[in-house]
Amino acid sequence: MRYKHYLRLAGCIATAGVLAILYIFGVPQLARFRFRSDLPPYDWGVYGVAPFRSYQSCSLTSPRLETLQWDPRCNSDFTFLAPRGFSVAEPSLLILNAQGDPVWVDYSWGEVHDFRVQRFKGKDYLTFWAGVQRDIHGQGSWYMLSSSYELHYKIFPVGKNLLGDLHEFQITDSDTALVTIYESIPFDLTAIGGPSSGWIYDCLFQEIDIVTGELLFEWRASNHYPISSTFLPMVGGDISKPFDAFHMNSVDKDTRGNYLVSMRHTHTVSNIDGKTGAVLWTLGGRLNDFTDVTDSGATDFSWQHDARWRSDNTITLLNNAAREYDSPGPYSYGMAIRLDFEARQATLQTLYSDSQQVLATSQGNLQVLKNGNVFVGWGHSAAFTEFTAEGEILCDVHFGASAYFSFGRIVSYRTFKGPWRGVPLTKPKAKLIDDGVYVSWNGATDVWEWQLEVSDQPQSEKPTFTTLGKARKIGFETRISAPTANQYMAFRVVALDSHGVVLGETETMKTEAMLQGNSSNLRILLTFALIFCAFMAFWLFWKWYGPYRTWPWRYQEYHTVPYDKSS
Repeated sequence: MRYKHYLRLAGCIATAGVLAILYIFGVPQLARFRFRSDLPPYDWGVYGVAPFRSYQSCSLTSPRLETLQWDPRCNSDFTFLAPRGFSVAEPSLLILNAQGDPVWVDYSWGEVHDFRVQRFKGKDYLTFWAGVQRDIHGQGSWYMLSSSYELHYKIFPVGKNLLGDLHEFQITDSDTALVTIYESIPFDLTAIGGPSSGWIYDCLFQEIDIVTGELLFEWRASNHYPISSTFLPMVGGDISKPFDAFHMNSVDKDTRGNYLVSMRHTHTVSNIDGKTGAVLWTLGGRLNDFTDVTDSGATDFSWQHDARWRSDNTITLLNNAAREYDSPGPYSYGMAIRLDFEARQATLQTLYSDSQQVLATSQGNLQVLKNGNVFVGWGHSAAFTEFTAEGEILCDVHFGASAYFSFGRIVSYRTFKGPWRGVPLTKPKAKLIDDGVYVSWNGATDVWEWQLEVSDQPQSEKPTFTTLGKARKIGFETRISAPTANQYMAFRVVALDSHGVVLGETETMKTEAMLQGNSSNLRILLTFALIFCAFMAFWLFWKWYGPYRTWPWRYQEYHTVPYDKSS
């Protein structure tokens, strides 16, 4: 009997242990799910955590978007993002049009951050960082592509053993580049309970002449920020894992030549003198110089990203209010903060919050568009939202299921809007399937209409083509109805702009009729080849075993033998 009691006791202890493990490890994971009764099927993950679309004319794929809200007042420019994550087959550069359809998809750069269009010497360029992400920063370079998607500039940091960081690549009005760099250096960490011979990631920014590569200005956080200003719990601190005390994630430059720097781990935005490097003032964190006179939260942001000048006395930023599972606030939001420099007073002017109150635990940005609207990319959460200047939501778009945002299965470091004109050097691609032709041209922005042309003389030097049909360009890939296309030998598709001018054309492609014709010709050639081989075999046989040779079967025939009388 006692044996049974011991078994029951052991069972109870085991059950309690399993429940404790589930509570300690399982409940926090369950808490990361963002299930809500008002979520559409897309955000529940019915189509997958990171739904995507494929195409008939090419092997490219693109995220399948969910537009939760749309308003005609939204800016009609292109959207630039760089999707990546565990649920993304390949990181890519991605341009979307105003309808959310892909315009350009490129997988060739690997891990990409800070993808956008910027102006340099009067021309628009696609700019981004590409390289390898190490720990919490990047090791790579910055790139600039022309309107034909060719590399025109590659920018490197200035200094021995320095590698380009992923957080910032800003082209200034003076046609220079502002970039961030992380460098591990020895540092005394006793002020925060670490070793005296510890190591940290020092944060630098450089201003570089894009054409010559000349260093114009450099600033280091370790020379101006005390280590005790960090809010990050002490982790690592040795040479194998330097402590990330500051975490610089954006740099901007004002009309006076001073710099605005965001430090995520100190919860600060600082103004840096463009000549001496001195800190002129700091907003937020333990080093805060301002008073929030209306108690509006203007100085209480945390783990923020992308601090920018909006005007001479107003800055914008994305208040993430979270770092991994450490979430001081219930959700993330954009902020416009008005500053009175003489009185050292700060006032929250406008707050920009997503309809689902997204909590972006990292990354993200806030961009003021040319029409005055405010565009927010939610970074770690696969969404972007456009607001009026006053904070009204106009357009709200997801490119991943929101119930799983906190897991970061698909993310984009920043998301931007801007004008773009792409003129690729590649040709359009098309494919004939059943009674329709599917056509696309990756990167082309000026195509208005597609024209399907067919020919019965594809192998002549100057084949004659006739127009079989036309279709207005719709989305990334357009289908042209062509029920009689297979009656011709070949086809091609021509891209036309809004004035009917030819922009480019596909390769000339064979139809089933030509393929069947080629197949019939091949059968005829094979028949003649078989006849020739049979003739040659017979000729060889006759040569070696003809009338000049003794036939094998003659040895079996009956022959008369003359009688010899002498015997």
